[in-house]
Amino acid sequence: MLESKSYQAYMNSPYKSSKHSTYFDVYDKLFSPYIGKDITFVEIGVLGGGSLFMWREFFGPQARIIGVELNPDAKRWEQEGFEIFIGSQSDPDFLEKIVREVGDIDIVLDDGGHTYEQQIITTECLLPHIKDGGMLVVEDTHTSYMEGFGLRNRSFIKYAMNMVDRINHRFARLTPNAAEKRAWGISFFESFVVFDVNRKATSVVSAPTENNGEDLHAKDFRHADNQTYETLLKTSKGLSALKAVPGMRAVAKLVRATVSLPSNIKRARKLKEYF
Repeated sequence: MLESKSYQAYMNSPYKSSKHSTYFDVYDKLFSPYIGKDITFVEIGVLGGGSLFMWREFFGPQARIIGVELNPDAKRWEQEGFEIFIGSQSDPDFLEKIVREVGDIDIVLDDGGHTYEQQIITTECLLPHIKDGGMLVVEDTHTSYMEGFGLRNRSFIKYAMNMVDRINHRFARLTPNAAEKRAWGISFFESFVVFDVNRKATSVVSAPTENNGEDLHAKDFRHADNQTYETLLKTSKGLSALKAVPGMRAVAKLVRATVSLPSNIKRARKLKEYF
């Protein structure tokens, strides 16, 4: 931790700031590529001021550091050259006002109130305004497992996992029309969820491809340890006409799902341990 650039900047800040010891390696991994660059960095939750100075030292003088805070006392940091917006991060109109005045953003770091409502609304409102190659980072996501931050069945982590499902639906054989395209990918660290933005990548149509190598017609062994499923696949190829029978597709889907379960009871029980 002592060798971490973000930790050094944190310790050098002239004003109070509080961070967990595990955060600095994450900061370094995520933010180091932006050091010395002309970026717009927005941090939500800056009252004590310490983190503003931390990020100024970390990124360098080219960075535009913007703070968002609900407490109007944070306006004092404008005297130090920071831009400060006072308002609630759970207010979409306020967040849109920020975007209108600031323009598109390279990095958003949400270190605000940590309620699920605040985290979700901030992500929904600001994610479309992150530049390509940028990211939206929500920290202190351990509150999704704690009381007092909202309804646990609508926690931020559950929201993020739902977005993971929608990202994977960009795959051509699923439902790409309903897929998530604002975020290219999502990363999870302890107490962090990171949304990476790359619109060019998300606009690529998912389609199978092949290279020009020699085809040795190798047999697919993916179901070799489940002979019942292998037999079902071979049989179903000769019964394609049955697909036209009403309800047959649903029956076939159920049969495939059942037969694809691990044939070995011990293995099936072992798999259950992971859920």
